Amino acid sequence: MRWQVRESSRRSTASAMAAWAGWGVDYLKYDNCNNQSDGSQQDFIRRYTAMRRAPDHTGRPIVYSITEWGQSRPWEWATGVGHLWRTTGDIGDNWPSLRSIIAFNAPLYPFAGPGHWNDPDMMEIGNGGMTDIEYRTHMSMWAMMAAPLLIGTDLRTASPQTLAILGNREIIAVDQDPLGRQGTIVSDADGLMVLDKPLANGDRAIALYNATDALATVSVPAGRTGLRPARGYQLRDLWTGSVTQAKTTISAAVPAHGTVVYRVRPVRDPAAVAPSVPVGAGLGTLVPGPAGGTLTTTVTNRGAGEIDGVRVRVQVPEGWTVSASGPTKRRDLATDATLRTTWTVTVPEGTAAGRYPITVTAGYTWGRRHRTGTSTSEVISTVVTAPADGRRHLGSVLAVGSTNARGPVEIDQSNGDSAESDGALLTIGGRLYTRGIGTTAPSEISYYLGGRCTGLTADVGVDDEAATTIPATFTVFADDTAVAASGPVLAGTAPRTLTADLTGATWLRLVTTGSGPGPDGTTVNDHTDWAAPILTCGIPDPADPVLPVERTVFSFETGTEEFTIVNPGDGGTVAHSTAFHTEGDHGLEVFPPTPGNWFGRRYDPPLDLTGTSTLKFDLRSGPTVGTTAEIAVQVGPNFTWCQGSRWTWTNPNSTRTIAQKFTDLGCPAGSTVDPGQLRAVWLFLNGAQAFIDNVRAE
Repeated sequence: MRWQVRESSRRSTASAMAAWAGWGVDYLKYDNCNNQSDGSQQDFIRRYTAMRRAPDHTGRPIVYSITEWGQSRPWEWATGVGHLWRTTGDIGDNWPSLRSIIAFNAPLYPFAGPGHWNDPDMMEIGNGGMTDIEYRTHMSMWAMMAAPLLIGTDLRTASPQTLAILGNREIIAVDQDPLGRQGTIVSDADGLMVLDKPLANGDRAIALYNATDALATVSVPAGRTGLRPARGYQLRDLWTGSVTQAKTTISAAVPAHGTVVYRVRPVRDPAAVAPSVPVGAGLGTLVPGPAGGTLTTTVTNRGAGEIDGVRVRVQVPEGWTVSASGPTKRRDLATDATLRTTWTVTVPEGTAAGRYPITVTAGYTWGRRHRTGTSTSEVISTVVTAPADGRRHLGSVLAVGSTNARGPVEIDQSNGDSAESDGALLTIGGRLYTRGIGTTAPSEISYYLGGRCTGLTADVGVDDEAATTIPATFTVFADDTAVAASGPVLAGTAPRTLTADLTGATWLRLVTTGSGPGPDGTTVNDHTDWAAPILTCGIPDPADPVLPVERTVFSFETGTEEFTIVNPGDGGTVAHSTAFHTEGDHGLEVFPPTPGNWFGRRYDPPLDLTGTSTLKFDLRSGPTVGTTAEIAVQVGPNFTWCQGSRWTWTNPNSTRTIAQKFTDLGCPAGSTVDPGQLRAVWLFLNGAQAFIDNVRAE
């Protein structure tokens, strides 16, 4: 059983601890919410040490989990106080969150060991926000980092794939190995990381991790790991169960966001084991039409002893064509030799933009008995098409690629920090924007235009959340020509408007710069905003709206617009206000009860939002207390309640857009959301004070 406790008196804490020990509780997570701390490391040490004493007096061994989100660097002081400590903020069920936590937690290996563990948070495996490849990376890297394995999904409804990932005994054995060592970083560059974890029986667990967005070959010389010199090494893939051997280099072709984990040991006669033969591939963006794109494949023999009769073939989607412009066969490949082949891949006209798998397979024979072997990799191709005619918010156009100094490029919010969706409304010189692209300099975003677009307008500037003194620059490139530039821009200044002529351009690139040494000597980066960017393609009618079209549900320009409270007995008030507004001059000030309440209104006749897919509203939390926000609707003659259950948190004195797709609203069995027949719209808020505006449907 597991309880979370908050700050309380020593007497009540001791009493509660004694009761829990009597019930058989064996795990205490001491959270940091509402802590009233002065923020100093000394205060964190005092508070968490005081709580440490309570389970010590019960006579029962209780695991003590310190959860202060890494704010006081507990890895530096918590050994001997807690058994584990959170190193980061809360994990999210998305790839950027997972990637950022791995990047932060992996270098902390010197601080972990038996009885004192780095805790990168509980696992999201099976909750639906990531792919199975990403969830296997989640499980793999938590095991390599000797992290606590706390399941965060409902096992009653878990899929067979989820149970297979969570139940991988060989991966669990790496995590739970008695030696208790966190894997060390052998290499970490260009999004590729290698971890080496010693195991109690003398084996090594070697993880080859690919954080990039494309298939990549990840390699490490055995001599750079803790493996002793040998004639060769046996590699057991802990996800596929396959066993191969490598002479000097441990290598694998790892899919985007994927991880290969080998259990490695020296082998006396490597020639008796199948060789490791990674198949790599690289492919640029593909455009439908006769020009085609270039695919490069590699077949490398990492085994001890040559392989013979090497041949490689490529399988593309139906209707596509592929032809080799280099050798596809080799009589033999010696150890560490590579067969490299260039191919032309052609995509038929009319192919929709998207991601398509291409399979690369190598065949060969190995050993004295000429046994047959195959190695296969899948490379994901990206097909791009030009935007349709019209004026549209650039954030709604799929970018082909991007680089960003910190975290992902954010749509319709500032860049925040390294996690996804951790920013606020874009704000330049005090002006709020609900549409735009948030980046951290240096950054670059590319879009395929195909010669069909004519112009781009955007307001640019350094976001108010980044109070640096380093000037930023914004440049718009049409192909390789700069067609608009901001010059130096400082934080706190008014936005600058850029207008770019894109006539005939195949590619659009948005580039920002703005980084340098801060007052303490560390590198600081400007948060660079492309606010309200509108792309024009074809010859649109000037009277047509900018796409995607939004329909206002509540503007609050004339008053509270019949906003009411769903549970009046629980408290809460609303008032017309000018303190926060994203459209017009007015919004709504809401004083919810601390636990929260639902605010909105019912409709008779029903509200018709036919043709829309998403509800949104803009929010600013109060100055001292944050708020949790949620969206619900009622449908049908019985006013059936349908709710999103996203419970989006906004920090004190911060802003964001809360959004919920109709298709993600959960309804009771037998009910669905028809946007054309909404009987009520409700917004949940808690805390002490919040401001909202511009409730709308897109």
